[in-house]
Amino acid sequence: MKSLSKIPNHVAVIMDGNGRWARERGFERYIGHKVGVESVREIIGISKKCGINYLTLYTFSRENWKRPKKEINFLFNLLKKTLEEELEGLKRNGIRILVMGRIDELPKDIRVFLKKCMQETKDCAGMNVIIALNYSGRKEIVDAVNKILKEKKRLGREEEFSKYLYLNNIPEPDLLIRTSGELRISNFMLWQIAYTEFYFTNKLWPDFRKKEFIEAIEEFSKRKRRFGGVEEN
Repeated sequence: MKSLSKIPNHVAVIMDGNGRWARERGFERYIGHKVGVESVREIIGISKKCGINYLTLYTFSRENWKRPKKEINFLFNLLKKTLEEELEGLKRNGIRILVMGRIDELPKDIRVFLKKCMQETKDCAGMNVIIALNYSGRKEIVDAVNKILKEKKRLGREEEFSKYLYLNNIPEPDLLIRTSGELRISNFMLWQIAYTEFYFTNKLWPDFRKKEFIEAIEEFSKRKRRFGGVEEN
């Protein structure tokens, strides 16, 4: 990591492939989700070590409500159990928890618990972990527009619109990683990724660990970001 020319300030991750990982091994889907948690732990750890300030994890999309109810319940229980186990460690390591999405539509016990996690880590300044939960990029834009209409405002600059997004005080992602070999962004942070670098890997999420994450950061460090401009000679 010492040889890297630059480290992204904000990395967003579409964690895909838990179900496929389990199926390929003859397991039920929930096993893939449980093993995927180990990848989350490892990626948070290496991100902090690298000096990445923001890590956004696409945890549950609004489209995921189409899954079987049993699987949805398992996912929320797994999220709560994992955060309960990790909360004290996160606080000791200065990691702040934020949640992005339509939180008010989540089950009450999950809502209450997430607010507790955010409250207890609000003063942590070492790193920000953003959980995208019940999230849709299109819905976020619609919700922002509705807020603007309600305030009867006329915006003149893009930056003004950004203030109406779910989390209006975080920088846009520098790097977006998607696992599992799928080449799409799945309605994720549509407004924020206008100039984000994309990195796609065939690794399924449970197999995406420290080594694979560092490879993604190394690839990012080689790229030249022009933001619509041209490179000067």
